[in-house]
Amino acid sequence: MAVSISDKDFERLVTYVHDNYGIDLSRKRVMIEGRLGNLLQNRGFSDYTSFLDMVFADKTGSEVVNLMTKLTTNHTYFLREPEHYDFMRNVFLPEIKEKKKDKKVIYLWSAGCSSGEESYTNVIEMLEFFGMEASKWDTKILATDISVKVLAKAQQAVYHIDAMKNLSPEVVKKYFTSVGNDCYKVNEEVRKQVAFKVFNLMDPIPYKKNPFDLIFCRNVMIYFDNETKVKLVNRFYDVLAPGGYLFIGHAESIPRDATNFKYIKPAIYQKPF
Repeated sequence: MAVSISDKDFERLVTYVHDNYGIDLSRKRVMIEGRLGNLLQNRGFSDYTSFLDMVFADKTGSEVVNLMTKLTTNHTYFLREPEHYDFMRNVFLPEIKEKKKDKKVIYLWSAGCSSGEESYTNVIEMLEFFGMEASKWDTKILATDISVKVLAKAQQAVYHIDAMKNLSPEVVKKYFTSVGNDCYKVNEEVRKQVAFKVFNLMDPIPYKKNPFDLIFCRNVMIYFDNETKVKLVNRFYDVLAPGGYLFIGHAESIPRDATNFKYIKPAIYQKPF
């Protein structure tokens, strides 16, 4: 039988998560009980009060990370929201090829990268686009998440065939190696182009040395309240290069009058030149 969360503990958890991570769980009571119920019982807790006491008292921070992983990890897969990749192939990459034909450096950020499928998809798309010229281009992809657990999975780069359903057999053959049990590992050629780092999107963004050409932040802000979302989007604006793009989830939106971004099409925004 699932453990019910009291009003007091619900408010306590909602306040903590909002204040520290910007995520609004005030309407997610059923989700919280669904995702945490088994965790409590497996850890030997019969109520949320003692469980939360333990989480918040842990000085290492690992318990909070485990909690946030349970509450925020979404199902993801390769080539998710393919409209973004159509735009990447047909608009973004041709623009970049011309814009940076001398320097040949591309800076991408996968913010809230989860278990890595998005980041590796981005590398594959660029390798496919540039083809024989790919080795001449320095593609730097930063991939960040608050969860050490999902980042560890991303760095292992082993995925079940179900997560690769949108990839063509040719792409799978070219960039993956079978490791058995219907699982595949991303090849070194792709893996070496992604740098995974732990980062809380509520913190000031330290990555300012080289402005990004494209930022992916998809299905991350879905739980954010409007004020938190606008502040984050404006921080993204500050670290994008002029003409750079921001991709968000198709279930998300940005208030048009709250930022300087130019709306391009659903879930795609551009920093004006």
